[in-house]
Amino acid sequence: MVQILTGPFTQILPLAGLPFKGAITDDQMLIISQGGVLTKDGRIVDVGNFEMLRKANPSAIIAGISGDHVLLPGFVDCHTHICFAGSRAKDYALRISGKSYMDIARAGGGIWDSVTQTRKATETKLAELITQRANQHLREGVTTIEIKSGYGLNLEQELKQLHAIKIAGTISKADLVPTCLGAHIVPRDFDGTSRAYLEYLLIDVLPKIKAKNLSGRVDIFIEESAFNPTEATNYLRAAKQMSFDLVVHADQFTTGGSRIAVELGALSADHLEASTDIEIKQLAASDTVAVVLPGASLGLGIGFAPARKLLDAGASMAIASDWNPGSAPMGDLLTQAAIVSAFEKLSTAETFAALSYRAAKALNLNDRGLLEPGKLADMQAYPCADHREILYNQGKLKPAKVWKRGEIGVNE
Repeated sequence: MVQILTGPFTQILPLAGLPFKGAITDDQMLIISQGGVLTKDGRIVDVGNFEMLRKANPSAIIAGISGDHVLLPGFVDCHTHICFAGSRAKDYALRISGKSYMDIARAGGGIWDSVTQTRKATETKLAELITQRANQHLREGVTTIEIKSGYGLNLEQELKQLHAIKIAGTISKADLVPTCLGAHIVPRDFDGTSRAYLEYLLIDVLPKIKAKNLSGRVDIFIEESAFNPTEATNYLRAAKQMSFDLVVHADQFTTGGSRIAVELGALSADHLEASTDIEIKQLAASDTVAVVLPGASLGLGIGFAPARKLLDAGASMAIASDWNPGSAPMGDLLTQAAIVSAFEKLSTAETFAALSYRAAKALNLNDRGLLEPGKLADMQAYPCADHREILYNQGKLKPAKVWKRGEIGVNE
């Protein structure tokens, strides 16, 4: 296949050469003026000055860019729940009226409401809904999307959700990364203890998911309303022995989850709104990515995860949307990142890193999130002359063009 040279871009931010852990200042970020990207077979061959690349590669097809544009790597959303049916607008109305998350759950709302509605949906309908949401994300520059199950909570329904994610992955041009969250809560129709339910998942559910190659990742919600630390530790250890990568819903309302994530070598610990200096220090000393979810804070009306403290302590911090029907229905990753960056005082470089290569690390993907030779040609271009306009507009400025594996204009 022939090489394609795309450009010139007013600015290119490759994000290459930046650290995977700790704080980043804006002056560490390389900015290429009047740049171009040379691609072949969906991967990046070279990045640099457009005219120099054109002269060095005279046989390359020119994909011209007119007007001011700033090019970034495609974003990676490493934590979503977009495999769901129905709405929880009733929950939201109760919450903004003063009811707590736990009050709503006890009254029949919460996660179980979404389980009930998702179970009623067909696999085909779920795949259609996932595709719609994934394509919306893609139009907004998110080229890789993690998607959890967890609104099925039995063998048949968890398989249905993961099958639907797989089907959607053949339709949407975005890359979809499935995660089994069978350990979301104990389903109300399960006749047994929380420990017995986790044993059911280990014996009856996870082996079939592994055999059908529906997911290589396992997540669990460690919280008073879900599973306690001891139960979660035993479950995750067993899942790890089955060769699943580990992810943890950690420290959302109470602490304990991030410690387990670190001790077991989980890829990421996600939420962290309740994390204290103790948990921050543990995460910073580990290779576990700390994933903050500002959408959940906005949806629940609670404080943000301590992103600034995590970075200053030396942690690898990513930002994800937590797009779900209950606590984070907005789903706009860039808007959420712009808001949390203002509240937590994150630099532009730290914010873009958290949305790209650090988020890819949370998914154990090392082939994306940077604009450098060998990486996937997942890119997005914003219609502006200065990269600072992107966060300044707090999510209102959207990419004019998105490339997935070098395919131009997937958002048009």
